[in-house]
Amino acid sequence: MAAHILLIRHGKTAWSVAGRHTGRTDVPLLDEGRDQARALGARLRGAPWKGLAGAEVRTSPLSRARETCEFADLGPEATEWDALCEWDYGDQEGLTTEQIAERRGGEWVIWRDGVTGGETLRQLSDRADEVATWARAVHAEDRSAVLFAHGHVLRAVAARWLGLDVSFAARLRLDAAAVSALGWAYGEPALERWNDTAHLETGD
Repeated sequence: MAAHILLIRHGKTAWSVAGRHTGRTDVPLLDEGRDQARALGARLRGAPWKGLAGAEVRTSPLSRARETCEFADLGPEATEWDALCEWDYGDQEGLTTEQIAERRGGEWVIWRDGVTGGETLRQLSDRADEVATWARAVHAEDRSAVLFAHGHVLRAVAARWLGLDVSFAARLRLDAAAVSALGWAYGEPALERWNDTAHLETGD
């Protein structure tokens, strides 16, 4: 059975719907977010993942990620890992991009300008490197690695997997309950799949 490296963002929360930066605040899933996680679980039981038997599953300790893992039926296999916590936004916690830009007196881009009173871009990059190194080691043992976490930290992991500066994550959109996959192409780190939400499509 092929080994996979999957990155899974948690389902919707009240703060994610409102566009509020949700770092270390423990906001639970909405009912819609739980439904998204169930749909995700059904997707993972099908091809090409076939339930991910024997996978090494890690989850952020924050409830929105843990719940997504549980409702996707991978909770019993999961280990909480602080390295998967969302970016510590410091003074920007709970604010929208527009509110932060207004307070700063103009334009603000988190991947360029960073945050105040929280985690620096370098600190986030170092955490992403730790996660990417772990995923490579698991895959080298021919086992799948599955990571349940948050939008910004997972984008940072993907950027560092590619060997790019963490700021490249600005170009990687990642929606709620999306599944992405890391791998290789021509011997180089690559994105095999990104921001896949086909399991959330209703066909209406």
